[in-house]
Amino acid sequence: MDTVVAQSVASDRTGAGGHGEHDIELSIDGPIARVVIAREHDANRLTPASLARLKDIAAELSSSTSVQVLVITGEGDACFSMGLLTPELKSKMAKDEILSLIRLANETYDAIEALPQIVVAAVRGFAWAGAAELMLACDIRLAASSARFRMPEALWGGFPGVGGPVRLPQIVGYGRALELVASGREFDAEEAYRMGLLERVVPAERFDQEVGTFLNGVARSGPLALRGAKRVMRVRQEPGFRAARELSDALRHAFEWTADADEGMAAHLEHRTPRFAGR
Repeated sequence: MDTVVAQSVASDRTGAGGHGEHDIELSIDGPIARVVIAREHDANRLTPASLARLKDIAAELSSSTSVQVLVITGEGDACFSMGLLTPELKSKMAKDEILSLIRLANETYDAIEALPQIVVAAVRGFAWAGAAELMLACDIRLAASSARFRMPEALWGGFPGVGGPVRLPQIVGYGRALELVASGREFDAEEAYRMGLLERVVPAERFDQEVGTFLNGVARSGPLALRGAKRVMRVRQEPGFRAARELSDALRHAFEWTADADEGMAAHLEHRTPRFAGR
């Protein structure tokens, strides 16, 4: 095991209650690394501390020559992750705090996407908002038949701010991506598979076994072949990506100070239909 990865595992084992630091668990088994978002008590929400830990793990794995595949999953059966923010949470945060969290999430997801290893999202239960965007930063997405997905930000007056509008069109196409973001609707694993968002859907009762089989198959492939193929494909997709990411960051920053941002949050908390003014 690489020294830097061994140090990471040792750090995780010192976490309180058997959890890794900041409720992110990392384990290494030969060429396979596994990250678990271990916050089942809070629907596996991605907090600033857990995002910082994920970012650190990505930095550590980026120099690993022994790890060939990383899988990211959530604790328990009900939820991959609820994401970063809800109107309830936002109402208790200053706007600078909100933007700082979004910035950190973008940095973390970019670091995960840039890893030389194959990165797999293993989704059981629901993946909403910022958690759905975390999936998009992974290379391959596997889901249990019970999984559900949603990017509801437009219903709150905003848009997904951690890569959704940038990455989703590359995966499912422009029209479908815009429809999902604009409607904010929930969709199931079968629909996600049909649109190309998922590479595989398996029965929930066989999920762990199927994911393990897939990871072992990837790990048996030649490491130079895996890294080379991923690098070529990423370079092919790169034109326009940086400009789109910068535009997303600028628009999301400006949005936070609009009347619509406040109205979307207030309407959700008051259980009423929002009255957006477009300003």
